[in-house]
Amino acid sequence: MKKVFGNLVLAAIALTAISFFAAPAVAFFGIRSAAQSDDVAGLQRLVDFDAVRASLRPQLSGRPEAMTPPPSFMNDPIGAFRRQFEGVAAPQGPNPDAYLTPDAIDGLTRAEGRYASMRQVQPGTDEAAAPWPKPYYWGINRARMAVTDEGGSDTVFTFERRGPFEWKLVHIGLPDGATPQVPARAAPAAQPETKR
Repeated sequence: MKKVFGNLVLAAIALTAISFFAAPAVAFFGIRSAAQSDDVAGLQRLVDFDAVRASLRPQLSGRPEAMTPPPSFMNDPIGAFRRQFEGVAAPQGPNPDAYLTPDAIDGLTRAEGRYASMRQVQPGTDEAAAPWPKPYYWGINRARMAVTDEGGSDTVFTFERRGPFEWKLVHIGLPDGATPQVPARAAPAAQPETKR
């Protein structure tokens, strides 16, 4: 009886440890599934949209200085003052919300990178094989996973622990390169009037 009880305790500990470390991968596949099925409530449970929006904004602006933290007022008051005014006058760049729609998030998890915001879902394309994520970093409170496109560029997803088994997406690292511009939709051509 003691041996059976000991084996059950060891199995429970092993299952808890596996669940503890596999939770970010489960969250990634949950995001992919929720995005594919347009489950907005499911995405809200798995994605911290404010943090992801803040992570995308400097990447889309094309300004490398936007990626660095602002100078401290105590250490560099002139630099902090200058950065305050440069940030106000700087162009904003593409809207990060274009990457936060269910279709765009699905495209990001399928390694479409910067082109995910222009994704036009065709019937049957969501069933196509999607790349498996690979771990970049695995820690107690933070994990990074990446999907690689055919050209070798990585889209990196950073998850943060919010509970013992709860992880949320807090950062998306887009591949290097220029952000494609969404083409403006052409106005429909005027139909010639027919004489009756």
